[in-house]
Amino acid sequence: MTDTRRRVKVYTLNEDRQWDDRGTGHVSSGYVERLKGMSLLVRAESDGSLLLESKINPNTAYQKQQDTLIVWSEAENYDLALSFQEKAGCDEIWEKICQVQGKDPSVDITQDLVDESEEERFDDMSSPGLELPSCELSRLEEIAELVASSLPSPLRREKLALALENEGYIKKLLELFHVCEDLENIEGLHHLYEIIKGIFLLNRTALFEVMFSEECIMDVIGCLEYDPALSQPRKHREFLTKTAKFKEVIPISDPELKQKIHQTYRVQYIQDMVLPTPSVFEENMLSTLHSFIFFNKVEIVGMLQEDEKFLTDLFAQLTDEATDEEKRQELVNFLKEFCAFSQTLQPQNRDAFFKTLSNMGILPALEVILGMDDTQVRSAATDIFSYLVEYNPSMVREFVMQEAQQNDDDILLINLIIEHMICDTDPELGGAVQLMGLLRTLVDPENMLATANKTEKTEFLGFFYKHCMHVLTAPLLANTTEEKPSKDDFQTAQLLALVLELLTFCVEHHTYHIKNYIINKDILRRVLVLMASKHAFLALCALRFKRKIIGLKDEFYNRYIMKSFLFEPVVKAFLNNGSRYNLMNSAIIEMFEFIRVEDIKSLTAHVIENYWKALEDVDYVQTFKGLKLRFEQQRERQDNPKLDSMRSILRNHRYRRDARTLEDEEEMWFNTDEDDIEDGEAVVSPSDKTKNDDDIMDPISKFMERKKCMLKRWARKKEGVLTLVKESEEKEVLLKTNLSGRQSPSFKLSLSSGTKTNLTSQSSATNLPGSPGSPGSPGSPGSPGSVPKNTSQTAAITTKGGLVGLVDYPDDDEDDDEDEDKEDTLPLSKKAKFES
Repeated sequence: MTDTRRRVKVYTLNEDRQWDDRGTGHVSSGYVERLKGMSLLVRAESDGSLLLESKINPNTAYQKQQDTLIVWSEAENYDLALSFQEKAGCDEIWEKICQVQGKDPSVDITQDLVDESEEERFDDMSSPGLELPSCELSRLEEIAELVASSLPSPLRREKLALALENEGYIKKLLELFHVCEDLENIEGLHHLYEIIKGIFLLNRTALFEVMFSEECIMDVIGCLEYDPALSQPRKHREFLTKTAKFKEVIPISDPELKQKIHQTYRVQYIQDMVLPTPSVFEENMLSTLHSFIFFNKVEIVGMLQEDEKFLTDLFAQLTDEATDEEKRQELVNFLKEFCAFSQTLQPQNRDAFFKTLSNMGILPALEVILGMDDTQVRSAATDIFSYLVEYNPSMVREFVMQEAQQNDDDILLINLIIEHMICDTDPELGGAVQLMGLLRTLVDPENMLATANKTEKTEFLGFFYKHCMHVLTAPLLANTTEEKPSKDDFQTAQLLALVLELLTFCVEHHTYHIKNYIINKDILRRVLVLMASKHAFLALCALRFKRKIIGLKDEFYNRYIMKSFLFEPVVKAFLNNGSRYNLMNSAIIEMFEFIRVEDIKSLTAHVIENYWKALEDVDYVQTFKGLKLRFEQQRERQDNPKLDSMRSILRNHRYRRDARTLEDEEEMWFNTDEDDIEDGEAVVSPSDKTKNDDDIMDPISKFMERKKCMLKRWARKKEGVLTLVKESEEKEVLLKTNLSGRQSPSFKLSLSSGTKTNLTSQSSATNLPGSPGSPGSPGSPGSPGSVPKNTSQTAAITTKGGLVGLVDYPDDDEDDDEDEDKEDTLPLSKKAKFES
């Protein structure tokens, strides 16, 4: 069998019973070795990739619908469809499917569904077909019972559908409908309702094509008016013929397109209004009806999109000043419905649809429409604009930046949108909320593109802050000229809350653009005026705006806040709120708690220096006392910068030391031949003779930390011969700390023995093993982890009997007498070595 290639779209049915477009390609049929059978193959027309490879199973039920569709199921929840561009291609592939299954190509379905029991299947197969009663008035009840009894069985449903098709039975039933109506035979009309409803549940495309034809559809709707559950019939036909009017705003020359529009509207009406809400068991029985409407809409959009004359006339009349208001409203409503239809399209088709509208000039047309006074027209134009922004915000941004080069700021499209948001007359501001969402999408950097030549974010935000931001903030600035809002009614408060929400979004997602604008225009001061509003939601919006700024921890913002004393409105609102435990109270406390936890020093100092007296009595939370403590610690560090640097040294060197390096140095110290070190001698390298107080603290602190580790390791190695120095004795390096965290710069190293000898000359200093200046010690300038430094300050080293070294600084003389009485015990072997 030769392969035949035809252009098709591949669809799959998703969980929401909607068709998803999987791509466009060319279909062929051929033998596939891997599947061991004849298969349908669809290769993408773009890159030749395989979109579909489906074996034609002998038992799969394939359906041909509307002459250009083939639908089948490959699994219980996996439906596929091929939509052909040409009827000839559909017929050819259908013939191949029927040839594989041994079926007559004239049928529209190749297989009977076999979900029944074996016994029922045997009984049904034994009969050649289903014989329908003659279509007579007296036998309507019998026909209704036959239809109802066939619905539970898929096989019987299929046979009933074939019988209805082959005998032209539906048209005969509709003739009886006219007879019953003329005779006012209510019982017969009730039977016809049950029969037509049952035919819908057969879920058969061929039957739908008959029922939805121009000559039959109104009679079908008439049958469905006589629901036995209702005391009076519905008047659906009256609504469709008299109330619902088809307005051809632009003449449609294609009769097929016009007929398709009428048919789709009526079928949609049947689905939504006429048919009763299907039960859980009946819902899947109407899947073909959903598909019928879906593919009709796809065809309508495609046919309109290809009719260039139609679209050209549409946009020409939309923008023509001579077009009267009523006509323009009809044109806008048509365009809105046209865009709504496009939402049923798959992404690829929708992309082509909006590109066509863009090329036709939809954005300039919307700009003209939005400038009009008619509220209904503007509302419809806003809906159209929302479709465009949601589809492709970059396209809208590119248009507004181009028009800015030719037009004034007042008539720019985005400024028109902002003005409509500000001037929304709806008390609930429904339109303003929608427009604010669109503006937020347009200024969101997350959906902006970056190319090699340009960055959309930089260009568009520069444009927006130059041409549009002043329009957005105009109501805010106009209402905050005094210490309280000029207008504080509910609608104004809602509008300002929307503006603040967008500004807060800008603070979070934009960088220097919004920062420059806020600081240069003093926006935060104006926003904080709204803290005095009687509407709590607006005051909270203002507070949230400031909280977002503080959360950035940007010193430019912080200096601006301090310079303008912008905590004053917040503190005033906090005090006015009193002891009430509400959202305002919690939000303000949370802001100050954030400053305390994040240790924002500049803001902490500013708050305590200026507002401490107002806040010191707040004791039900510890936030403000904690801020005061932070402030005092900062002051102490400023008064004595040595302590702050010492903390930094200890943090960086004592606690972040590489453990492996420490162990190597400990081994080197313990392996040093003790005989090489003479008692009472300390070696100080020449480069260390000029160290000042700050620099000498570093090696001493390192030395004492390592000394502890060395003693412990050494004690373990001697297996109990030596004892560790007690914990209290090991802590002779004293870091004097007061309650506020201040540290004394005095570090004392003390080892005791019998005889006391003071040596203040560095040239004769004792060489202690592991001392900071010894060549082999970890703290020496040449050892790993040490930092050589040149200073001019002289340190005094005091040894007691060769065993005690005391490092003093010039301001520690008053402590010497006290320390001379303290003795520490060394491990025995070391002590003996020093005393020998």
